Amino acid sequence: MRKGILCVSVLMLAAVMIALPVSADKDSNKFKDCIRIKDGVLLDSSSNLIKLGFDKYGYNYQAHMFYGFYSNNTRPVPPVTEDDTMLMMKWNDAWLSNKSCDSDLLLDRHYGYTSYIGSGAWLTNHMWGTYVGDDGNTYAWTYFVKIVAAPADAHVTGGMWYTADGEEIGPVIWGEFAVIQRVYNDQGTGEHGIEYLSPAGPGFGKYKP
Repeated sequence: MRKGILCVSVLMLAAVMIALPVSADKDSNKFKDCIRIKDGVLLDSSSNLIKLGFDKYGYNYQAHMFYGFYSNNTRPVPPVTEDDTMLMMKWNDAWLSNKSCDSDLLLDRHYGYTSYIGSGAWLTNHMWGTYVGDDGNTYAWTYFVKIVAAPADAHVTGGMWYTADGEEIGPVIWGEFAVIQRVYNDQGTGEHGIEYLSPAGPGFGKYKP
């Protein structure tokens, strides 16, 4: 079950929060007329009013993060009050903004770009919890993954993103993204350390537009 939820957890964030793409705008004042969370009119994808700080599920849109029970990242009704898995997600403005600049009252994604490609968007997903092994003992586990939007000049070969120079970026996920780092530790199985590390490097800086 542990590794099963690892794969779907990052997919859920993509389904929970959706905003419409907008046309490119390179003007230095492009955020001047944007609607912000403090204005009190922005909505999440479930049409709930977004407020500053953490909501009842664990989302803090102003801070670009989620911290709470894993089961609450899909916004169940009512929220889950007990779970053996915790989840912390962090993202940048290109992944999901904390404002709406296209006036649709939803938080923008990849603002100024027609897709995530080349936008510099990134997401981190950190999960941890405990489980009871076959021997009756309780073991702890952790999982961490970094995901980036593919650069505009990158290409896909065999399910892997590569730079224009042919350097491996990472496995394709959600079409427009690449996994650049995966770390898994499990006291019960003895698994420990990096499962995948991008040869191009695990840093976010090189993927800025």
